[in-house]
Amino acid sequence: MQNQNRIDLSQLAGHLLGLDVERRKLVAIAGAPGAGKSTFVETLLERLNRDRPGFARILAMDGYHFDDRVLEARGDRARKGAPHTFDVGGLEAMLQRLAVDSGNDIAVPIFDRSLEIARAGAEIIPGSARLILVEGNYLLLDDPAWAPLRRYFDVTVMLDVPREVLIARLGARWQGYGMDEAAVREKLAGNDLPNADLVLSRSVAAQFLVANY
Repeated sequence: MQNQNRIDLSQLAGHLLGLDVERRKLVAIAGAPGAGKSTFVETLLERLNRDRPGFARILAMDGYHFDDRVLEARGDRARKGAPHTFDVGGLEAMLQRLAVDSGNDIAVPIFDRSLEIARAGAEIIPGSARLILVEGNYLLLDDPAWAPLRRYFDVTVMLDVPREVLIARLGARWQGYGMDEAAVREKLAGNDLPNADLVLSRSVAAQFLVANY
């Protein structure tokens, strides 16, 4: 990840508010697991809509998780969250719909962590929304399955978080779900850290790099 402009959240908000949005714009906000994407994007959304009510909405990549039933059948349940456990084609189709800017409201899925399931049509992005904040781990992944997504992004952002901070955050996350130390270590080594290292090593350079720790 080279030649990126380092900015903070306030500067990013200012840049996005200054865009010409006669045509709707899509913004990719990527980062490794544990980078704090959801909280960052919610804070950014609040900032944007405070200045321009109804200006921005969120589309989360996590809404395109394959269901556990599909993952079990494929033998991929233990790797849930890895790139191949997402419906990337479905996400691409949604980005295309949003980019068309037809003026119609569009229903989008949301991943419900309390149920560990993606809920279809759980959120509505109104046709009037001018900026879509698309957040997810693999939006900038240099991979044939994910690279086609990049054509839809008008702005790209990578959240910069040191690996040791990611490890601490991910460990705390799983402990919060009641896992003991051994189970947390197994979860990190078997899935979370391989996914995080993939994002850190194989994402293309974003336009902006934002520290989030």
